[in-house]
Amino acid sequence: MKSFVTSTAFALLASTAMADTITLYTSQPNADAQRTVDAFMAANPGTEVDWVRDGTTKLMARLRAEIEAGNPQPDVLLIADTVTLEGMAQEGLLTAYQSPEAGDYDATLHSAEGYYHSTKLITTGVVYNTGVETAPTSWKDLSDASIKGQIAMPSPLYSGAALIHLATLTGDETLGWEYYENLAANEARAQGGNGGTFKAVASGEKPYGMVVDFLAIRNKADGSPVDFVFPEEGVSYVTEPVAIMSSAKNVEGAEKFVDFLLSTEGQELVLDMGYIPARDGMGVPEGFPAREDIKLMAFDPAEALANAEANKAKFAELFGAE
Repeated sequence: MKSFVTSTAFALLASTAMADTITLYTSQPNADAQRTVDAFMAANPGTEVDWVRDGTTKLMARLRAEIEAGNPQPDVLLIADTVTLEGMAQEGLLTAYQSPEAGDYDATLHSAEGYYHSTKLITTGVVYNTGVETAPTSWKDLSDASIKGQIAMPSPLYSGAALIHLATLTGDETLGWEYYENLAANEARAQGGNGGTFKAVASGEKPYGMVVDFLAIRNKADGSPVDFVFPEEGVSYVTEPVAIMSSAKNVEGAEKFVDFLLSTEGQELVLDMGYIPARDGMGVPEGFPAREDIKLMAFDPAEALANAEANKAKFAELFGAE
């Protein structure tokens, strides 16, 4: 009997030691992160996920400190934007992985070398309070003198999505920096993040604004007096990309995680959470237009990274450094 107990104990110890565990750093909301991890583990029995959740800026500060100490913890990252990951790729901090699932994605939604892959589309468009007389249809409507002082938008000095939005619109030949100059002349308020902007519009304090799609569409469904417009020029977008660290201890497990997120099953989960899946041929959440009717504006992560500090400085000159 003694030998049986001993051998069983050793077997348990061995199985624990050999457990397939990956470490994930993510900026997803807690509930979304838990659902993502649970779904992945259910699809990959025997693989465990240790995960840490925080905002992208705080996560990157933590990761930088770990790198400086020579002990980066995550195998895989799932964060807000491609610009951050483009910078990491250029520093040699990411591993290139050509996922077999990537063929079902537009080439603009992942690094050509495979350093990062987009998992969803979170667009920024125009939100307005339904109490207004005229509904906007384009970005240029927000620079109309008739609504001077009635516009709110998140600041790119605070919000990563707003910085990408700035890079996208100023890079558009029909808008450019002249558009932001016109917004400043129209006394648009630019401060804080998307949440504060949405509240200002919903309350009627600033009845027009720029905001991420799901905030307006979900709250409209819950009775908030707002509507959301995908402007005729198109929308900017962030994509919650996934990437594998070059220092990953469990590369095989990290690759499984990437493949799962990009798979039809992983993208159905994105849809069920209320976001637009990045994968071709998927549906859209209730309240969104058909995917083919959503025009994505041109965006180059490498160019946005190169121009980030100059863009912030120029924006601060126009709107102040709040």
